[in-house]
Amino acid sequence: MVGFVIVSHSQKLAESVVELTGAMAPGAKIAAAGGLEDGSFGTSFDRISNAVNEVYSDDGVIVLMDMGSAVMTTEMVLESMPERKIKMADCPLVEGAIIGTISAISGRSLEAVLKDLSEVKNMVKIPN
Repeated sequence: MVGFVIVSHSQKLAESVVELTGAMAPGAKIAAAGGLEDGSFGTSFDRISNAVNEVYSDDGVIVLMDMGSAVMTTEMVLESMPERKIKMADCPLVEGAIIGTISAISGRSLEAVLKDLSEVKNMVKIPN
């Protein structure tokens, strides 16, 4: 099953996204990588690396990030793991986590889940 890592500047935000996702997609492989080691705001190379290792399988991992340095730090982690099947998804964090993990637990491939997430990016919440 494709795994997920939620990268946020806030530990509580990342953990809450994982908690909500667990309610919507029970059994999903998802890990939080939020904040710095001392609990302050920021992004941590080690936290992201550890989260990837926690959920990694041959099916791969998709990383969802909130913004800014979360993206840059995730890129550095991916560069340090070139032999691994890991992709970043450009989509809303919460909606992406829920839709992506639901797709993953249904057995869809990494590529299929990424396609689903590309559609989430343009999802309209309030139609005109």
